Amino acid sequence: MSTSELRQVHLAAHFPGVNNTTVWSDPSSESQIAFSSFRHFAQNAERGYFDYLFLAEGLRVREHKGRIYEADVAGRPNTLAILAAVAAVTEHIGLVGTLSATFNEPYELARQLATADHLSGGRIGWNVVTTSDAFHGANFRRGAFLDRDDRYRRAAEFLEVSRQLWDGWAPDAVVADKAGGRFLSPAGVTEVDFHGDFFDVTGRATVSRSPQGHPLIVQAGDSAAGRDFAAQHADVIFSLHSEFADAQAFYTDVKSRLPALGRDEDSLKVLPAVTFALGDTQAEAEERARDIALAQTSGATAIAFLERIWGRDLTAYDPDGPLPSIDPDPAGAGITQGRANNAADPQSTADAWRARAEAEKLSIRELVIALSARHGFVGTPSRVAEEINRFVQERASDGFVIVGHTNPYGLDEFVDTVVPELQNRGVYRTSYENGETLRHRLGVREYA
Repeated sequence: MSTSELRQVHLAAHFPGVNNTTVWSDPSSESQIAFSSFRHFAQNAERGYFDYLFLAEGLRVREHKGRIYEADVAGRPNTLAILAAVAAVTEHIGLVGTLSATFNEPYELARQLATADHLSGGRIGWNVVTTSDAFHGANFRRGAFLDRDDRYRRAAEFLEVSRQLWDGWAPDAVVADKAGGRFLSPAGVTEVDFHGDFFDVTGRATVSRSPQGHPLIVQAGDSAAGRDFAAQHADVIFSLHSEFADAQAFYTDVKSRLPALGRDEDSLKVLPAVTFALGDTQAEAEERARDIALAQTSGATAIAFLERIWGRDLTAYDPDGPLPSIDPDPAGAGITQGRANNAADPQSTADAWRARAEAEKLSIRELVIALSARHGFVGTPSRVAEEINRFVQERASDGFVIVGHTNPYGLDEFVDTVVPELQNRGVYRTSYENGETLRHRLGVREYA
């Protein structure tokens, strides 16, 4: 295959978050709220020609067994404020933030995103998330008013209203006169008149059409409803499918939904989240991966991870010993609040985990490491680059969201060593195009 026929790799950079992927105890880790952390992370990702940086968001501090989870990072700063600040110290990299379609209003959020898109020169993206649980809802006026089955229906209406607002100003709505002044042409501004099951919005947008027209839309749902929503509305899927066969199956599934919606394969990018461990040799990388995994998973973290499934206090158990023989308590399903439940059936999950631990002779901590702290790519920079390229060329992904294990320097080594390997293979950019919007760089639908 010639260089011109190779599919190009897309990379995004995930700012370290609140899960045990991030080793906050590492001596090199710094504040999760200081501007210096965001500045270094963003500028380093831009040095590596990443498509965009990605910020997660939490709307409430996580709790475990009825109190704030002390092993979690303290505080979750506001996404839009961070994106605005980072836009001022970068020139090219896209800026994508997670914002709830459940606990915001279309008019205000569409206005904020359009403003940020103007200020950044067309680099803003919105990771659309939904929630229906009472724990997060208690922080908001409406409380937990939203039934789970209505999450995506509300999000779809939210996006429809937002798109009408973003389209509300024609490209020539603001006109320059001969004297150099600017005025608004009334004919260039359309009134939004939307009446749905969740929103009644009548009015006009106050912000002119932004450089991208519509900010980039990212979505992370994995259910059938989530995949349908992404195929209909999203430009990028933030996927958790990082094993090759599983990733390839997911890629095929979501891309197969596009033709019926009038979309082609490249109009929706699939970017799984992936961690990494590098070394000068394969053995060195594997040893480093083990060390990082141990740092990511303390004894307390391992026990808390198990308690989410068992619904019981398991602090009497040795994290380096066998899994509990007792069964999960159905009444304890809400022992952890503020984190997605990864088991619809705790008993089946516990049985499967015990079987795996017995078969592989794993302690509690070793099992949790195998489940949650296993690195996606482990090896020399050359080997990691080759594996990334394999995923993209064989259509298991369009690239990856790279997750480092320290803040804010965890991405530096990847930029220094893996990025040049990708560039040498002719599958990754060596510069940004001036004036390029995030949508144009990703090759997705354009609305400008």
